Amino acid sequence: MATLADSFLADLDELSDNEADIPEEEDVDAEKMEEDVDGELADLESLNYDDLDSVSKLQKTQRYNDIMQKVDDALQKGSEVSDHGIVLEDDPEYQLIVDCNQLSVDIENEIVVIHNFIRDKYRLKFPELESLVHHPIDYARVVKKIGNEMDLTLVDLEGLLPSAIIMVVSVTASTTSGKPLPEDVLQKTVEACDRALALDGAKKKVLDFVESRMVYIAPNLSAIVGSAVAAKLMGTAGGLSALAKMPSCNVQLLGAKKKNLAGFSTATSQFRVGYLEQTEIFQSTPPPLRMRACRLLAAKSALAARVDSTRGDQTGKTGRALREEIRKKIEKWQEPPPPKLPKPLPVPDSEPKKKRGGRRLRKRKERFAVTDMRKLANRMQFGVPEESSLGDGLGEGYGMLGQAGSGKLRISAGPSKLAAKVAKKFKEKQYGSSGATSGLTSSLAFTPVQGIELTNPQAHAHQLGSGTQSTYFSDTGTFSKIKRT
Repeated sequence: MATLADSFLADLDELSDNEADIPEEEDVDAEKMEEDVDGELADLESLNYDDLDSVSKLQKTQRYNDIMQKVDDALQKGSEVSDHGIVLEDDPEYQLIVDCNQLSVDIENEIVVIHNFIRDKYRLKFPELESLVHHPIDYARVVKKIGNEMDLTLVDLEGLLPSAIIMVVSVTASTTSGKPLPEDVLQKTVEACDRALALDGAKKKVLDFVESRMVYIAPNLSAIVGSAVAAKLMGTAGGLSALAKMPSCNVQLLGAKKKNLAGFSTATSQFRVGYLEQTEIFQSTPPPLRMRACRLLAAKSALAARVDSTRGDQTGKTGRALREEIRKKIEKWQEPPPPKLPKPLPVPDSEPKKKRGGRRLRKRKERFAVTDMRKLANRMQFGVPEESSLGDGLGEGYGMLGQAGSGKLRISAGPSKLAAKVAKKFKEKQYGSSGATSGLTSSLAFTPVQGIELTNPQAHAHQLGSGTQSTYFSDTGTFSKIKRT
């Protein structure tokens, strides 16, 4: 029976065997990677960047020549289409349009490659030009026009570049550190420029063919942006299916160029706008609303491309409806805001009032009326500072209290009808002692109006002793006998 130490030793032996196998596998992988790297380096060494034909090979391919021959034949025949009216996937003309869209993308990539070749060669002559002219075709035209000329005042660049860029290029060329190119390098650079311009012309021819068939390929997209812009969008995106899968934010950027304003203001320049700026809707929109209209155009164009991709509507009715929706929205944006309506007065309360006038209401109003003291406290005399409870204008102000009279805040109460009636009512009742004269009677009476009042109890007794009360209600009176006559 093996002990615990023997089992541990066996496990260690197995681990050592596995570790010995792993380096062998790593060595095999490393050898394969070295072979791949060596093969790539051999390909790079065989590639000659000084030769234009080794860099640009698209124009010599059979596919390029066949498609361009078919496009030339189709343009000579005209824009006739088959009578079936619906473009099928197996239709040869539709297949040619799909091939044209793919070829336009390849031409665009080839132009970029040739642009890099021209830029590398011409950098020795004018290194600052690539930062001033960004578009590859414009750069090729300017390089071909300038050539080996050092004084740009002798070169007419009118029509190739905007006037502002021409001025900046002329000023920069006068201070450049470049030197004239050798004759062989200049010849290769001019040949590359000619090839880039030829590719650009072929791309325009392809787009013209696609534009002539665009009404039947993408009727809804053409109804919104027009046939020319629809062809450019499809050509840049790589076909109708690729355009349908693209989000609207990317559709807006198709065909956008990197603009160099040469230090001028960016207030009126339209960035992030591609081919959609060539549409009729965009051009007819006021400048403050153009970016908003461009986003709306991109969104509706993406929807129309998806409808055309699935052959949902071959009549173009959906595209015309979307175009009308865009037009109505832009018109709605241009409407002035609604005027501010005057706020109407509230409806008067025509219901009969629950409170009626009368003696009770007048008494109630008199009881809760503003006193003369409060009226004076609410008033202020012009030019005279008021007194306050804390002094120096702090606390509660007294208004005109103490200014109209002797300077005291307490004022004398005026005559009040209510107080007179209350005094009369309580005067009829005698508070304190009764009418009997005894040792317990008091001459002080308590009234709610004047407080403690000094009265004469005998005076009331004499008043009751006269008249009928002395006969019927007297304490000493007795019944009298009436003599019969």
